Amino acid sequence: MRSLPLPVTLTARLLPVAVLACAGWAYSSGPMAPSADEDRPEAAPRSSSAPDSSEEPGEAVAAKTYAKPPAPCTSLPSSTIKALVPDAKTAGKELSATDESVRRGCSWSALKGYDYRWLDVSFEVKDSDELAKKAFASGDAAKGAKQDLGDEAALSSDVTTKDKQQTREAVLTVRKGNALVTVTYNGSDFESKGAPSAATVSEGAVRAAKSAVGALDSTAGE
Repeated sequence: MRSLPLPVTLTARLLPVAVLACAGWAYSSGPMAPSADEDRPEAAPRSSSAPDSSEEPGEAVAAKTYAKPPAPCTSLPSSTIKALVPDAKTAGKELSATDESVRRGCSWSALKGYDYRWLDVSFEVKDSDELAKKAFASGDAAKGAKQDLGDEAALSSDVTTKDKQQTREAVLTVRKGNALVTVTYNGSDFESKGAPSAATVSEGAVRAAKSAVGALDSTAGE
């Protein structure tokens, strides 16, 4: 099958809007959204004249496993980006976030011939493992197939059709300690009107997630 340049007007018409909007899911309704615990106001500090009997003298507050998200656009090796998103700029594009000390993300996308691919990775650090567990459990991705990554992980995939064009997407969410990592990988074939196989997007998401989870170690103990 010949790969011919896609006319600009056809490209603009066919690129799925859902593809370009997928990153926002992780920051709004998905596992990256702030939990109810984070929205509650902090309790007023107790008076120093009333010591906490539950705390031993000199007991230190446990440090967070991960103090902040890693740099997202360097969390994946260039070889992985080139394999999953052919012709994409390996530098990626950082996603906007209201607080980069808590959430950061990066995306890569490209159209090679008639094949379109999108990949994004998002990181969020919670104040405790327990908050991260609750966020993971409340996310839609947690209902997917369990994966052997981090402390817990789940993968979901789906195919959608719009204007007779299919797009297949895989979303993999991983919790490790107090950190959540979400990888979204999808694609379309604009010549056949089809989409890549379920194995292609699922295996691609797992490959990216392994590197992304490893990138968390750069912020451990900070």
